[in-house]
Amino acid sequence: MKIAFTGAQMDRADLLRQDPAALAAAMASPFSRVLRLHGLDPEVTPEGTLGWGNMAEVDPQADLIFIGLHEGKHHFVAMPPKGVPVDARSRTVWRMLPMLRPEEAALYGGARSLVDWHARHGFCAVCGGPTHMFKGGWGRQCGACHAEHFPRVDPVVIMLAVHDDKVLLARQPAYPPGRYSALAGFVEPGESLEEAVAREFMEEAGVEAYDIDYVASQPWPFPSSLMFGCMAKVREPALTVDYTELEDAMWVDRKGVEAAMRGDEDAPFVAPPPFAIAYNLLEYWLGA
Repeated sequence: MKIAFTGAQMDRADLLRQDPAALAAAMASPFSRVLRLHGLDPEVTPEGTLGWGNMAEVDPQADLIFIGLHEGKHHFVAMPPKGVPVDARSRTVWRMLPMLRPEEAALYGGARSLVDWHARHGFCAVCGGPTHMFKGGWGRQCGACHAEHFPRVDPVVIMLAVHDDKVLLARQPAYPPGRYSALAGFVEPGESLEEAVAREFMEEAGVEAYDIDYVASQPWPFPSSLMFGCMAKVREPALTVDYTELEDAMWVDRKGVEAAMRGDEDAPFVAPPPFAIAYNLLEYWLGA
């Protein structure tokens, strides 16, 4: 199963992150490459690859994040100049993602999450003092209390419920017209993945789930989640929709899902985009 935002062909080179002298030499090298971002949006070539520049394009005052090594070259991404806002809500990226090769999208997703995290964590959560990058941009350290902070990843369950060869799909008001997708929700403290799946099904759709199985995971860089794709069975199909979370929910049979995945005009819903793991879950269910 090919899942978007996975498969980046880059050596993360953790040991190099811990070597300030080697990093400084790489930053000064004319052979090092820098990912071209416009805010948080990527530059995409006609060949479906990311746009890269050299160190001469980078503001000398910019903080650099070491992404990794590829084909013997050091790869970085630069933080926007201080005071320049990072627009995490830009929708331009949705048009660009289908143009990117899968391994390129994976590389972009990791870089985007790091830039967004740094932009929002300039101050220490312990004492409020200013923080600075260390470990090649894979952490921040407080200059006052010396507390260390590392990029967070938020666990999210995203799941399909099955009953009588139908799957449960739902839509939120922010979705494009006609689009339905799998239900999803954040894993809460003290919860297993299975418990989070059962809770979300009950809270959002009023159905009791059992036989919960993990299928696959996906890094989701908006801003930095790890989606755990799951399947479950449901005892009774009657729905009690939480309309504070969802606009609608419905059961769809196999023919309806197949029509949506083909993009048929008369399909009962518009399928999620191929770069979303919900699309993979529907493929998985159809194949099973």
